[in-house]
Amino acid sequence: MNAMNVLPLQVTAAATLLALVFAFWLKSGDGLRARLRAGVLTLDRIGSTIAAIIACLALTVAVFAGLWQVVARFATETPSVWSEALVRTALIWMAFIGLAVALRAGALVSIDIAHRLSRGVLRNILEGLSLASILLMLGVMFWFGWSMAERVKFQEMAGMEVSMAWGYAAIPIGAVFAMLGLIAHFLDRRSEELESAV
Repeated sequence: MNAMNVLPLQVTAAATLLALVFAFWLKSGDGLRARLRAGVLTLDRIGSTIAAIIACLALTVAVFAGLWQVVARFATETPSVWSEALVRTALIWMAFIGLAVALRAGALVSIDIAHRLSRGVLRNILEGLSLASILLMLGVMFWFGWSMAERVKFQEMAGMEVSMAWGYAAIPIGAVFAMLGLIAHFLDRRSEELESAV
């Protein structure tokens, strides 16, 4: 592994460890910790709302661009050159930004059965491992997503004459929203659909 790939992993691992310690520190305690926890949850509520709106708008754009693509191809027999790229970009934004909402709601592939069956220290260890592994993955997504957006900023999307960086920007932006949602889920666990499934 070359030095170019080692540094991001080291920085991401260190940031993950700091975030994990901070999250555990916030989770238990009162006074200052309770106020900070409430601040993080308020920030998450705002962030999750923004993420949900962006994801819904991206899905709406994808639907209408896809509809236009079908109409243009079959009704007017003049295929649109931009609609396919717009659909693809909008779906990428929807998925990466929508990830934050899914993580906050607890609708992720997780170890919920083990969480329900465990108590005390074992539960804290499982929650910490789950939080650390997902934060590490999101950190890597942020680092390399940002790097890719920087690398392709002078290239244009086919048919749209827009920088490809706008498409790749969904990765680091979605990772930031997802990190916030994940930490908020750790502090205030919500698993509505999983609770009703059992």
